[in-house]
Amino acid sequence: MKEFFNNVSRYPRYLISFSLGILYNAVQPLMPLLQRPTTAVALLGAVIAGFIFLTFTLRAMLGLNMA
Repeated sequence: MKEFFNNVSRYPRYLISFSLGILYNAVQPLMPLLQRPTTAVALLGAVIAGFIFLTFTLRAMLGLNMA
């Protein structure tokens, strides 16, 4: 039984390392775009616009009101 709990306790560490690896590989190709101010502003605007779009979409899907 101790071996079972030992194995189960490894899953959170695996989840964290897996998530960080995906985040790292998603951000790495975008790093050269941050070298120039023009593309950095465009990238930042795209990230903010994507976050706002996601927020409005989830609010509409879940029926949440702003009031």
